[in-house]
Amino acid sequence: MVAVSALLLLLPVAWTCVPQKADYVMVSCFPNAIIANVLECPYGWEIGQLSLGGLCYTGVNSPGFFRFTIPDLTPKNNSYCGTHAEFLGGKDPKYVFYNSIVSNDTSLTVRNQPVNYTFSCTYRAAYLVNNAVFSQRVATVFVNNGSLGTFSSQLSMNVFTNSKFLYTKDAPYVIDTSEIGSEVFIGIEAKGLSNRFKVVISNCWATPTPYSTDRKRWNLIINSCPYDKTVTIFENAKDSRSMFKFNSFRFQRQEKVSTVWLHCEIGVCDGERLSCQPDPCTARSLNSEGDPSGGILTTVLHVKANESSNNGHMSGLSLWVLCIVLVNTLLGCVNLPSLWKTALGQ
Repeated sequence: MVAVSALLLLLPVAWTCVPQKADYVMVSCFPNAIIANVLECPYGWEIGQLSLGGLCYTGVNSPGFFRFTIPDLTPKNNSYCGTHAEFLGGKDPKYVFYNSIVSNDTSLTVRNQPVNYTFSCTYRAAYLVNNAVFSQRVATVFVNNGSLGTFSSQLSMNVFTNSKFLYTKDAPYVIDTSEIGSEVFIGIEAKGLSNRFKVVISNCWATPTPYSTDRKRWNLIINSCPYDKTVTIFENAKDSRSMFKFNSFRFQRQEKVSTVWLHCEIGVCDGERLSCQPDPCTARSLNSEGDPSGGILTTVLHVKANESSNNGHMSGLSLWVLCIVLVNTLLGCVNLPSLWKTALGQ
């Protein structure tokens, strides 16, 4: 009787994980992180039985998925949890990072089909900059879903010309100081994915440095809700593109050029399995930032002082001096030292 009671206590635990038969993995190759999502309970495996690289049991529950993250791709840490890095030379050199999510059951008997989700992310070597961060405006998303095949997408963040979001502006985007306060239109788009996948903007903020973790920051969007009063979110989590706008600004600096780095935490949501629409915006959602669940894309805005007025003044002054020199030369009565003093107001 005791044995039967113990078995009944264990049964709910065994039933909490509903096996998923689909061979499903979604990999997002962000500029400085790799995020791999597998359907929760793949072939009956619990999250504590799956490891990254066979070493790190760092998976976390995300609605409908188990998520594994490689948070650092810098050379000092490119072996994170068994991550392997390979350099491919040639005319277009690349870095390739490899890892896998594998099942590991230490019990005497194994009743689930073993799983091994191997994945890789490729980055162009030209994107590697001094602070070891790859191309910041673009990420690659791969989806492998058995019968649906494999989808590949470029997830990018761009500045657009206006609210129609038809044409992008060249990067980096330069704003004249006389245009401070003008509207900046940001679009984040995934091209090549099935319509079932939605782009979700979770958080956006600006910093005066390239580092998204800089403590000096100005929040624009928190938990998919406008935080800065100038922010308008046009679309979010509805399809493969999300858009918003804000009014340009600069951080207090003395240089003629002020750089504003815009960071957005982005996720890709499977609309057929999950409800992708964010919760309604409330005061609570603006006062609390959730744990990061997506990757971060970054673009840079340059605020530059306009020196055209000064240049125009000097050009006009030079032309005026030249005209007087020519006239006086023709009259044969030019006195250059006196002329320059007159022109310069001395």
